[in-house]
Amino acid sequence: MFEKIMVPIDLRHVEKMGKTLKVASEIAAKHDAEVVFIGVTSQEPSEFGHNAKEYAAKLDDFAQSHANEFGHKGSSKAVIVPDPAVDLDKTLLKTADDLGADLVVMATHVPNAASYLFASHGGHLAAHSDASVFLVRG
Repeated sequence: MFEKIMVPIDLRHVEKMGKTLKVASEIAAKHDAEVVFIGVTSQEPSEFGHNAKEYAAKLDDFAQSHANEFGHKGSSKAVIVPDPAVDLDKTLLKTADDLGADLVVMATHVPNAASYLFASHGGHLAAHSDASVFLVRG
């Protein structure tokens, strides 16, 4: 049913994404699908590297480690944009399309008052992507 599962990931919050990662892994194992971890970043230095190349290497290490631990095919793609906060929605949409992802599994938060003013990233993706979108809370 699913062949390529895209999982947007923020390396700063991996410890909060346990449920999302487990859901993606279980679906991948059941369908013999590949999980592609997507990291959206800028060229600016961060705690994950001095540049985008170092960030991509850390993202790939995470993807390979996770795939080995949970027994599914795994890869990563670092997407470099000028401003990740501004460009995130359109970047995730384009990346899902470019990858040919048929499922996107992503973490989300419980709606709050701000949710009525600002659309969620997952909601935007679900509304505009050809892929199925599975939003995981908690």
